[in-house]
Amino acid sequence: MDTSNPSFWIYQVPNFALAVVMYTMLGRVLLGLFVDADSPNYIWRFFCRLTDPFVALISYVTPKAAPPVIVWLFGFVWLFWLRVGLLYVFLLLGAIPKAGVTQ
Repeated sequence: MDTSNPSFWIYQVPNFALAVVMYTMLGRVLLGLFVDADSPNYIWRFFCRLTDPFVALISYVTPKAAPPVIVWLFGFVWLFWLRVGLLYVFLLLGAIPKAGVTQ
């Protein structure tokens, strides 16, 4: 795979950032089963600080009656589909090298 193509990195950096937030959101869901919402645990606080902006965006399209853990799970799903959409757009533009093709 040719990684010298600049468009390859243009895809990989946002994809990696979305993956970090997506899996941190999943970690927040799992850790939320064991930790109180106002816990002083530094890992919990990090997860909350990293995912709170995305939770705020997702809460606009989620019913207000949904508990926070459902909003976090919806956030995980929305971020997953955002990553799939990003891949699809870059594949349509031809900006990602094909797998197994040597140049």
